[in-house]
Amino acid sequence: MSSAEYGAVGVQNRTRTLFGQVMWLVAATAGLFAAGAYLGRNLGNGLAFVFFILAFACLIGMRFAVRSSAGLSMALLLGVGLLMGLGMSPTLVYYAEADPQALWEAGGATALFIAGCGAFGYATRTDLSGIARVGFWALLALIGFGVVLIFVHIPGGAVIYSILGLVVFAGLTMVDFQRLRRSTDMDSAPLIAASIFLDALNVFSFFLQLFGGRGRD
Repeated sequence: MSSAEYGAVGVQNRTRTLFGQVMWLVAATAGLFAAGAYLGRNLGNGLAFVFFILAFACLIGMRFAVRSSAGLSMALLLGVGLLMGLGMSPTLVYYAEADPQALWEAGGATALFIAGCGAFGYATRTDLSGIARVGFWALLALIGFGVVLIFVHIPGGAVIYSILGLVVFAGLTMVDFQRLRRSTDMDSAPLIAASIFLDALNVFSFFLQLFGGRGRD
């Protein structure tokens, strides 16, 4: 076997190892999200919002910690899962009491959505970097549209918002899984896992609005 072939095998092995580590981190983060949602079932909206802020602080901290300490970046990632669960707990409790079926439907739809978009992004040989750039600006526009909906009533606005959100995160999910396939840097595992976890969390939220009736005016 030539040195080039050995190099290719080494890259493939690192890619498979990175994939396994990222998926493990995503699963662990999701598990802590579920634990946080249970622990925060009696939280008020004000305190839940504080946990959201802390979760975003952990995400920012990961950007600085990923190169200096792998252990710290993983701990911050797991903290994101727990804090996001605490932050979303009041919303999940509301749906659990008002329409528990919506939670199951949203969870199942999210699993299929992420699996489908992720498989395409991981398998395709087409460069999706263009989608990444468009997706970034589309996400900013979506956030702006969400702010408008807070102050202006638009018939069917919530449904439109949720559907547009799913379109945006379909692209971002494909991009993140392609980034996972192309990366061989093991230090990037926590950041990629955070991106995929946030993709799934946002997709779940959009489906929850659609299935739970909040998307209906």
